[in-house]
Amino acid sequence: MAHNILPHEKKIGDRILAKYFVKAMDGFLVLSGSVSEELISFRSQKPIRISPHPLYDHYGDRLQKEEAAQILQLEADWNYLLFFGFIRPYKGLDLALKALASTKLKELKIKLIVAGEFYSDPKPYLDLVKELDIENRVIFRSEYIPDTLVAAYFSAADLIIQPYKEATQSGVTQIAYHFNKPVLVTNVGGLSELVPHQKVGYVSGLSAEEIAGYILDFYANNRETEFTNAILEIKKKYSWKLFADQFDQLIQELDKK
Repeated sequence: MAHNILPHEKKIGDRILAKYFVKAMDGFLVLSGSVSEELISFRSQKPIRISPHPLYDHYGDRLQKEEAAQILQLEADWNYLLFFGFIRPYKGLDLALKALASTKLKELKIKLIVAGEFYSDPKPYLDLVKELDIENRVIFRSEYIPDTLVAAYFSAADLIIQPYKEATQSGVTQIAYHFNKPVLVTNVGGLSELVPHQKVGYVSGLSAEEIAGYILDFYANNRETEFTNAILEIKKKYSWKLFADQFDQLIQELDKK
C-alpha cells in the first residue's frame, strides 16, 4: 500500500531509491490517482489499484460545537476554521494566514485554529501573523494533538482548510468526513479527487484571495447544512470493508499470474 512513492520534500536520490522499491513489489494499492501516475512514471507494469483511505473513525463521535469550544477553551461566539496536522512548508499555512487577512473576510467573526506541531522553524509564520495584523484572529496550538482531543478540534470548527502547495492525498480530509465537516482543499495532487467542488466543500487554486473568496461564500451563503448533508452520502464510499475488498481483489489478480 503506497501513500506516496516520492516524498513531498525532495532530496537527492529519491527516484533512485524509489525505483528499487517499485521493482521489488508485485502489485500496488494506492490512495489516489496522483500516486498511480507516480508509479507509471517509473514504467512499472505491476498491477495498480486505486482506493482512497477509509474514514479515520476511531476518534469518537462528533460533539456539539458549544461543548467542543468549552473543552478547548475557545470563545463560543466566534466561528472557527481549522488547519490541522503537522506544519510543514508544503502544507501552505502561509496561504491560510494570507487568506484570513483578506479584506473579503474583514467583516466576518472568524478565527483560524492552527493545531499541530511545527516541523520547521515557526518564526516565519509568527512574523507573517504580525505583518498581516491578524494576531487576534489566529490561535496556535503548536503541540502534538492527542487522539482524545481530535473530536473537540473538528467539532469546534465550521470548515477544515487544507491549502497544500503539494500533495498526493491527505488523511485530514477523511477525519473531517468522519465528523461530517466540510473541507476546503487546493487543486494539487489527489486532494480534489475526494472533494466534489461546491458539494461537500471547495477546491481552490493556490491563491490566498481565491481561498478567501470560498471562505466568504461558505459563511455568507450558509453552506454548512448543505455541505454536511452531501458528506453524509459521499462518506459511504470510504468504508473499511470496501478498502479491504480492493486488497482482496489485488491479491486475486496477482494469484492468477
